Amino acid sequence: MAEELRWAIIGTGFISNTVAEAIAASPGSRVALVSGRDPGRVAEFAERHRIARTCVDFADAVTDPDINVVYVGTPNHTHHDVVTAAAAAGKAVLSEKSLTTKMATAHELVDAVRDKVFFVEGLMYLAHPVMQRFVDLLSEERTGTITAVHVRYAADIKSVVNPLGRGTIYNLGCYPVSLLHLIIQSAFGDDVFERRELAGHGTLTPDETVGSATASVRFANGVTATVASTDDYGMAFNVGVLTTTGEMRFATNPWLSTAGDNVIEWLPYDGDVESINVTSDGDAFDHQIRLVERCMTDGRTEAPRPSPRLRDSLEIMGFLTEWEAVCLAKHRR
Repeated sequence: MAEELRWAIIGTGFISNTVAEAIAASPGSRVALVSGRDPGRVAEFAERHRIARTCVDFADAVTDPDINVVYVGTPNHTHHDVVTAAAAAGKAVLSEKSLTTKMATAHELVDAVRDKVFFVEGLMYLAHPVMQRFVDLLSEERTGTITAVHVRYAADIKSVVNPLGRGTIYNLGCYPVSLLHLIIQSAFGDDVFERRELAGHGTLTPDETVGSATASVRFANGVTATVASTDDYGMAFNVGVLTTTGEMRFATNPWLSTAGDNVIEWLPYDGDVESINVTSDGDAFDHQIRLVERCMTDGRTEAPRPSPRLRDSLEIMGFLTEWEAVCLAKHRR
């Protein structure tokens, strides 16, 4: 039996609670320590999740000799500092999305972990079995060749995100962008996603970050795509992959894949709709923890696809920063 992983959780926000529950549900892991800036919130978090040890300074957590995996659940503008410290201490890292908020710090983060420690960005939905089934469906001859992709995600989370996280593009847009990246890469190889033309529009928030945003893309191979994201309202998703023989859709939210039934639809132009059901014994967060456990057991420093490798996380960040820059430029004219 593999050694039990002992996790340190950095950050006590809402997403850290979800990850703590997923860790506790796995027999291969336990939360040994939690760290955060507010001693009161740290104590409350530790009591809620029955965590024996706490600290305020994340440096104490990542250098603790009893810890072998660090979960970074702090706002994305702080990821660089926490991840690089954890990597310097030789700890494996699961860090929330987005990777950072700037390409310079994203490259520094990747350089700090590459070939040294295990690292994966917390795009948890990519670890769920429904995503592997989706990738397999893309490769089937009957589903033809992709011609266009449309992805949209709306969720009312603005009240729980940090304005220093740079708004909806980084907080929520990373989900549809990362799925678009997986689709293009799976269908056309590793080199097509970055060969693109991108146009974008977005609202400007009082914090001077991008609010509701859209992007239209044309890849060098002629495939087009639209991406839309807002954290101002609602809970709505849309994924449409148009091909030469039909359309693929998600009937259930791919970014909040659940325990139980998760459904992909194949709509051939000349036939009946086919519902492809993927039944799972865990949700996306459960599978993300299991992914880390498998990778640690196998001695890997990166996760296998569909979860993001380091190059994938950098390419996703490249799209996010380009999208933001295009949107902001329109407001600065």
